[in-house]
This record gives sequence, structure tokens and C-alpha cells, in this order.
Amino acid sequence: MAPPEPLSRAVAERRHAAGKDFAVLLSARERPLAQLEFWPRRMWRVYLFDDRSWRTRMVDLKPHGTGMLSAHWSIRWEFSDEQAHAAGKWDVQETTTVSDDGQVEVKTEFAGPRGTSTQAPAAGPSGVPVRRLSAPAESFLCPAPEFGDWQVFVPLLAQQGHEPATTVVLSEVPVAEGSGPLRATGIERLFRPGACDTSGGPAVVEQVDAGLLRITSGQLAVSDPGWLGDLRTVAVPSGEFPVTLSILRTSRGADVAAAKVTFLDLPPREWDMLLRPDEDLGLLGGGQFYGVGVDTGTAAFLDATRTVDEDRLDEDVFLAVDGRFTVELPGTETEPNLIAFRAGQGDGSYPVWIGRTDDGQVGCVVVDFQLHSADGEK
Repeated sequence: MAPPEPLSRAVAERRHAAGKDFAVLLSARERPLAQLEFWPRRMWRVYLFDDRSWRTRMVDLKPHGTGMLSAHWSIRWEFSDEQAHAAGKWDVQETTTVSDDGQVEVKTEFAGPRGTSTQAPAAGPSGVPVRRLSAPAESFLCPAPEFGDWQVFVPLLAQQGHEPATTVVLSEVPVAEGSGPLRATGIERLFRPGACDTSGGPAVVEQVDAGLLRITSGQLAVSDPGWLGDLRTVAVPSGEFPVTLSILRTSRGADVAAAKVTFLDLPPREWDMLLRPDEDLGLLGGGQFYGVGVDTGTAAFLDATRTVDEDRLDEDVFLAVDGRFTVELPGTETEPNLIAFRAGQGDGSYPVWIGRTDDGQVGCVVVDFQLHSADGEK
């Protein structure tokens, strides 16, 4: 499988310092040996490859009270042939769990009929039993690495049968010059009616009026209406403001390509990514972004104080928007309205852009569902 866009060493090092996830590939002579994944809360996951470049072992390590890492859980797989490995159909799966006090449980499963699995019997000649034993907790510890100190994982490579190297060197993968976080390019063109080219062929852009959004708190929120605890907000004027959808029509049908709420009838001078206070653009690699998460196929503009009746979401929003592009949940005497719309082609994460005027005011806010870009590429 092709790897994702590589991070520069500087970005990866900043992510490590901030406790944000990244991955490192250890290899020898262009052959993968281990994939090191740094997870939030300072946890690590290590995938190990054998001499055939098959991923046959996974080890999870978590912070230990000693300041080191504890290998508390691991899985080892056996595959009959390359086709089974490619399909993830193991013959044997051995799971090892280690408690903080060194109690070890090893459970072995064998592939059953049609790829199902069965646990090995507690005893008997036909399978390996579930084994329980005790071992010194120290034997499962390793140092928590500083960035670039991948030498601490060499013992895991040795367990996999690879000859330990005297040193592990981090080789910089070339990263395109100017590569950095996703940039807003051609956002205005997303709302320009007429023919355009996309990666899927010719298309037509149409504008649809989605109604007026009422803001009462001075805070616009962008969210999946089913997950209003996960808001992205920006300070805006109070009042009623038009919401416009960009509809992209192709030979396969029509989808919402972007949604915009306009606060000032002035052309934006610059575009900023809508960030939460704890998000840092310096931690993003090439083309990456922080965006609104969608898990119901629907996104929405709303006042940050707006609530919804979760029991009525299916009927009032999700089923209603399925047959059209947008739906409004009217306001009440005490609450503003909410305007929901279909999220491009479904669930995912999408960038949200703030269009600012010459004097820095918020002129508009746009959700780009990334169906096409100004230059016609997906």
C-alpha cells in the first residue's frame, strides 16, 4: 500500500513534543522492519515485519509508573501463504496480555471454517492451551524514547529475528518544498454557477438558497447535528444571515460541494482555517487540515447555544435531508434556528474556512466538502 504524504522531520518532532500522533517506518535495504506509531497519551504501537515483509506481530506499549514503557499487549499472526496474508486471513493468532504486576496470559486461536476463529481448548493434543504464567514486570519494560531515539525498539526487532543494528539512523524522506497544511485556493469559484471540470469528468455548479441563519449569541458553530458536543465556533455578528449551498451535478447525480454563510457582502481578502484553541497549524503535514467531523452524513450551521431533541433527529433532520439538499430546524422564542445540509458524499472530516475582509472582519464561513477544486482536480 502506498504510504500517506510524508511528514518532515521538523513537523513530526513538533507532534511528538505536543503528544500528537505520527508514525515512523524502520527499514533496512528498502525492506520494512517495523512501523512505529505514536499515539495520544504517550502510547506506542509497533508493527513488526518478517523477512518476507509480512506484518506478523503487533505490540502495544503504554507509559509505566517508572517513566518507562510497558509492553502490555501483543498479537502474533501466522499465515499460510501470501494470498492469505494480503487478505488478513490468519491461520493462528496468539494474543499475549501482561498485567502491571507481571501476570501473563497467552491465548491462541486457530482459524475455523470459512475464516472464523475458535479459541484453543484448555488442554489437549490438538491445540495450544491458554497459558498463564508470572514474570518480572521489568522484563516487559523499555525506555520511553525521545524523538529520533528509535534504538529503544531494537530488542523488539531482535525478537522478530532481525539482526540488531549498532545504530538506528533516521533518514529524512524528501518532502515537497512549500508543503504544509491545506491552503484555501479558489473557494470563491466553488460558488460560481456554470460548467467546470472535475477528476470524475465534466460537471455543473449550481447555487441553492438554504435560508436565513439566525445568530443570537455572537458565536457561529459548525458541527454534525448529531454531535453538538463537538463544535467549531467563531465570533460573528448577531442577526440573520443567508446560507448558500454549492451543488455539483455530474453524470452520476448531484452532491453538496460546499456550504457558506455570509455575514458581509464584501469579497474575502484572505482565508483562515477555523481552528479550536488547542489546534496548531505547525503540527500539520502536507495537505493536512483540522476540520469538522461528520458521522451522520450531515453537517450544519447553527448558533453555538442551539440544542436539539436527539429523539427527533432522525425524523426532523436525517430522513428529511435525505430527499433534498438542506433542511431547517426552526427556532423558538428562546432558541435560534439550525440549517443542516448533506455533507458531500458522506461521513468524514472536512475543512472549514473563514473568509476575512480587508479589515480582518469575518465576511463568510465556508465548509468545503472537497468534491472539486478551483483547478479541476479532486
